[in-house]
Amino acid sequence: MKVKQIKVPYFQQVNQITEHIQTSFTERVDLLRLQATHGLDSTQQAKMGQFLTPAPTACLLASMFDISHSSIRLLDAGAGIGSLTAAFVSRICQLDKKPKYLFISAYEIDSVFITYLSDTLKMCESECNKAGIHFTAEILQEDFIKAGVNNLELGLTSPEQKFDFAILNPPYRKIQNQSEYRKTLNRIKIETTNLYTAFLWLTTQLIAPNGQLVAITPRSFCNGSYFRNFRKTFLSDLHFRKIHIFESRNQAFKDNNVLQENIIFQAVKSPNNDNDVEIISSVGPDDKASTVSYIKHSQLVTPDDPNLYIRIVTNSLEQQIAKQMMTFSCTLEELGLSVSTGKVVDFRASKFLRANPEKDTIPLIYPGHLVNHSIVWPKPNYKKPNAIIDCPETEKLLLSSGIYILTKRFTSKEESRRIVAAIFHPKQYPQPKIGFENHLNYYHCHGGGLPEKLAWGLLAFLNSTLVDEYFRQFNGNTQVNSTDLRSLKYPNLAQLEKLGERYLSGLIDQNKIDIYIEELFNMSDNSNEFNSIKATKRIDEALAILKDLGLPREQYNERSALVLLSFLDLKAMDSWIEAKAPMRGITPVIKFIAENYGRTYKPNTRETIRDETVAAFVNAGILVKNPDKPDRPTNSPKTIYQIESAILALLQTYETEDWTTNLRDYLVSTETLKTRYAQHREMQMIPIKLPNQQDIKITAGGQNILIKKIVDEFCPRFTPGGEILYLGDTGSKYGYCDTNALLSLGITLTPSQKIPDLIIHYTVKNWLVIVEAVSSNGPINVQRQNELKLLFGNCTAGLVFVTAFMDRSNLLKFIHQIAWETEVWIASDPSHMIHFNGERFLGPYQ
Repeated sequence: MKVKQIKVPYFQQVNQITEHIQTSFTERVDLLRLQATHGLDSTQQAKMGQFLTPAPTACLLASMFDISHSSIRLLDAGAGIGSLTAAFVSRICQLDKKPKYLFISAYEIDSVFITYLSDTLKMCESECNKAGIHFTAEILQEDFIKAGVNNLELGLTSPEQKFDFAILNPPYRKIQNQSEYRKTLNRIKIETTNLYTAFLWLTTQLIAPNGQLVAITPRSFCNGSYFRNFRKTFLSDLHFRKIHIFESRNQAFKDNNVLQENIIFQAVKSPNNDNDVEIISSVGPDDKASTVSYIKHSQLVTPDDPNLYIRIVTNSLEQQIAKQMMTFSCTLEELGLSVSTGKVVDFRASKFLRANPEKDTIPLIYPGHLVNHSIVWPKPNYKKPNAIIDCPETEKLLLSSGIYILTKRFTSKEESRRIVAAIFHPKQYPQPKIGFENHLNYYHCHGGGLPEKLAWGLLAFLNSTLVDEYFRQFNGNTQVNSTDLRSLKYPNLAQLEKLGERYLSGLIDQNKIDIYIEELFNMSDNSNEFNSIKATKRIDEALAILKDLGLPREQYNERSALVLLSFLDLKAMDSWIEAKAPMRGITPVIKFIAENYGRTYKPNTRETIRDETVAAFVNAGILVKNPDKPDRPTNSPKTIYQIESAILALLQTYETEDWTTNLRDYLVSTETLKTRYAQHREMQMIPIKLPNQQDIKITAGGQNILIKKIVDEFCPRFTPGGEILYLGDTGSKYGYCDTNALLSLGITLTPSQKIPDLIIHYTVKNWLVIVEAVSSNGPINVQRQNELKLLFGNCTAGLVFVTAFMDRSNLLKFIHQIAWETEVWIASDPSHMIHFNGERFLGPYQ
C-alpha cells in the first residue's frame, strides 16, 4: 500500500499528486487549469473572457488537425496555461509517423497564467523528448493583438517565420468603438466588433500557405451584419475543412458554467476548390457517439450570398430543408416589404412610459405581448409598461396604426422555436398609432401597415417548421436580427396571399401550417428523400415523450429520441399508433436511424450508444434485454433489446385524446411494473460480502458499483478488521445498517438525514471512517465536511473523512472542491491514497 501526503496547496507541484496514479500528461495539465481557474475572480474572468479550455475540449481541438509534417511551427494565441498546446503535443507524440521538430509560440498577456504556462511547456518538452521530437518554445508575455499588428506593419513576419498550425481559444469580449484595440486594428484595416474575431483575423495573416487553423469560438460570426467584413476577409484567405458543433451549449466549458453556443472548426489557408466539409455533431466534447456528414463548401457558404452566411448543415434532414428553402426566390425588397427593429428603447423613453393605458397614451408592444401568433394587450400586472404617451417628443418613435408582423429579437436556445412571429391588427386595438419596443422586429410596407392577405401569409410562413429549422442552420445564437430576416428568401406575392387565405380560413394549428406549406409549395415526399419536416417533428415528439416519462436529464438529447424511435420501428411518415416492437441489436438501431432520420453515427459509436442510451432505457423499464433468451451471456454479440409491452401500448396513444390519462395511469402504475420485473432486477443485483462475512445485495448501477469496490478493495487495505456499520444503496437508501453498533458509538440515523455512503468503524484505532462515493454528486468539500461533523457530533470515535472516486478522470473534475484534512481514494488505483494536508495519514483531527 502507498499513501501520498500532500502538504502543499491543492495544485502546486502537480506531479506530487499524480505521479503515483499514472495520470496522463493532459490530465496533469488540466490540474493546472483547475488551479488557475480556482484562483480567478469570476467577475474579472467574465469581463476578460478568460475561460480556459478543459482537457476533453482541448483534445478535441487537437484531433481536428491533419498532420503529416516533419517540422512544425505552432501558434497558440491567448495560450492561458497551455491546455491547447499540451493537447497538440499529446496528439503528435502518439502519431505513428512523428514530426522531427516542433517550435511553439505561446502568447499570454495575463501574468497570473505565466507560471502555469511555463510548467506546461516543460511537461510538453518532456513528452517530446520521450517521443524523439526536438522541442523548442517561447512564451511571449504580451498582447497578441498589439504584437501581431506591429509585426505585420513592420514586415517582421517573413515566410519562414509564419506558422504551419494555429490553435486558438480566443477571448470573447466586445471591442468598444473608442477603445485602443479598435484604433490598433484600424491601422491594418481590420474592422470587427469582438476580440475573438480579431484574434482569428490576425492569425490568418500569421499562418503560412496551406497552414491550418483550429479554433473554438462562439458561433455568432456565422451570420449577422456585425461580422460580415470578418467573414469576407476570412473566407477570401481560408476555407473550412471540418466543423464540430455541440447539441448542448453548456458542455464545452461546463465546469465554468458557460452557456454559449460554440463551434470548433478547422480551416486551411489555400484556394477554395469547393471541397467537402466534414460536419460533426455531438452532445459534448467527450461524447463518443457523434454523427458525421459531408457537404460541399458551396453549400456551407453560398457563393452568390452577399452576406456570406455560414450555414452549418449537420445531417441529411437539414440538407433537405436547405434544398426546399432554395425553391423560394423572392427578397423582401422584391415583395415591396421591409423589416426593421422596434424604435422604442425603453430606458431612453422611460419618462413617457406608463404601466397601464391612460389618456393620451397608445399601446406599447413588448415581446411578452406576443402569445400564440397574436397580441395580448394590455397585460395585467406585467413587469413592462403597456403604454407610451403620444406627444411631440415621442412622435419619431411611433408608427401609424396598421397590420404588422412582429418577431421576437431574442429567444433562448431551449425554446421550441427560434423565430416567434405574431400579427398586430388594428381591428383588435383601434388606435391611430402604435409603438414597438426595441426587442421586436416588425415587417412593414414603406413604413406603414401590410395588406391583410399578405400579412397572414407572411405570418404562416415565418411560423412554419421549415423556416425555423432553416434559420437555425446559420443563426448560431439566441438573437433574431432584422438583417438575418432580410437575408431569407420568401415565396412570391401570389403564393403568400394564397397562404394567407388558407390561414384566414381558420387553419392556424402548427401542424396544419406545415402540412399546407408542404402542399402549396409541392414539398410532398414523392421521392426517396426524407420528409424533413415530419422527421424533425417526430424527433421533437420523441424528446417530449422522454421528458414526460421522467427519464434522467442526461437522456434529454437527440440520440435518445432516435434510439427510442428505432425500437418502435417508427418512421417519419408513420403515425404513433403504428409503433411496433421489433427485437434489435445496436447495429440495426444505427442503421435504422441513418436510413430513416438522416443521422449517420461514426462506426466506433456502437458501445457508447449501448452503454449511455440503451442501458438507461433498460434500467428505466422502457426496453427489455434479451427477451428471447434472458440467460444470454452479458457480452454476447447476439444481445438484442425490445420495447416493453406496457410502454408500447402507452406510446401508441400519443397525440390522441387518451394520451394524458394513459400517461398518468402508467406513471402511477410504475411500482406495479417494478414488481413485475423484480425477478429480472434480482438477477442484476450486486452481491457484497461484508467484513463480518454477511452476504447482502444492492441495486445494480449508479454509484453502487463504486460502493462494492470500496468494500472489496478499500476496506481490506485501509481498515482491516473494521466493521461496516452502514452501507447506502442507490435503490433503497439503506443497503445495510447496524443500528445497535451505531447507537453504541453515540450515533442515531434517520431517513431524513443526508447520510454518507459508507460508515466504517475501524475498531483497532477506534476511528469512524466516513466515505462518500462520488459518481455524479460532489466530494467531501468544506460544507459537506461541516455537515458530517455536525451529524456525527456525539460520536465517541475519531472521525476520518474519505472521498472515493471510480477513476482519475472523476478526481480531476472535483479535485478543486476537496476539503483539507480529508483523504481521497481511487478505485482504479486501489492500493494508493491521497492525503490533503495536515500532520497525519488517515487519522482523525480533534
